[in-house]
Amino acid sequence: MEAYDDLILIFIACLSAFAFSMLIAPPVIKRMGMLKAGQPILKYLEHHNAKSGTPTMGGLIFIIPTVFITLALAYNRISLVAVTVTAGYGILGFLDDFIKVRLKRNEGLKPYQKVMGQLGIAVIASLFAYGSGEIGSAVKIPFSTSEINLGMWVVPLSVFLFVAVTNSVNLTDGIDGLSGSSGAIATAATSAAAFFYYSEAAHYGLTAEAEGLFSLALFSGVSACSLLGFLWNNVHPSKIFMGDTGSLALGGSIAAATVFMRNPLLAGIVCVVYAWSSVSVILQVVYFRLTKKQKRLFGMSPFHHHLELKGYSETQITAFYTVITAAAALVGLISVIMNLN
Repeated sequence: MEAYDDLILIFIACLSAFAFSMLIAPPVIKRMGMLKAGQPILKYLEHHNAKSGTPTMGGLIFIIPTVFITLALAYNRISLVAVTVTAGYGILGFLDDFIKVRLKRNEGLKPYQKVMGQLGIAVIASLFAYGSGEIGSAVKIPFSTSEINLGMWVVPLSVFLFVAVTNSVNLTDGIDGLSGSSGAIATAATSAAAFFYYSEAAHYGLTAEAEGLFSLALFSGVSACSLLGFLWNNVHPSKIFMGDTGSLALGGSIAAATVFMRNPLLAGIVCVVYAWSSVSVILQVVYFRLTKKQKRLFGMSPFHHHLELKGYSETQITAFYTVITAAAALVGLISVIMNLN
């Protein structure tokens, strides 16, 4: 009966997060408009010129509810670090957005500044996980009941995951509703995964571990429903963009949840469309440099811009990515269920 009560609390938290994000969305959009915080459009995206001036930093719409509701309803040191990591990446992205819109520098923070900020947060979060008694150095193996103890090697793996996921989400945030819709499904899947692990830990009387996993389930569920409130205003034609404020925070929240539930490889499954954005950019660069005539593998990268050049609408591309993420989420949850003893 207790598990059902906890599930009800998560549902209440999720509904509250959706209502909270819907409530603050209009004033955030208005405020960003007043500050002339319009998203600058990069020169090579001429087909997006009509979006120039659309307010950015919309990630605040889902970051704020996620932080406050998680800490209000599931406060412990695991959830505190998870929301701190999310807010930390959000602040880094906010600085990047601020430089773009106020100082009129399309590139925002310099690459080394952005990388150092991402690495700094990732290292702190990863060392916390390694030193935590509830998390430690063991990593779950998808589709099996096995775990592998990586020792100190879990730290660089976790750092890589944080940096990879945050950058991949950032690269995917180039079309109305694209990152938000995929992110809502990915965070909902991580919420369900954490709840499965919580139920198992509670069944075996692992109180401290169960408490941390429950907080992660609520945290990810709240993130998912806060994103729905943001998406209400981000679907095509978008009223506001999430900006780096939102994309880095979203990536950080997914990475934190999967690392802290000791299943970092789950992020590779539920974030498949984000990973493809990064892979498509890498393939484009490598192919361009290896071919003598410097040909391009795709018309443009990341891959969603290639699809635009092929004539697909933003709504179609977002639908494709959403369906693929939903399928990947089901695969991820199957792998989690197979983890359970």
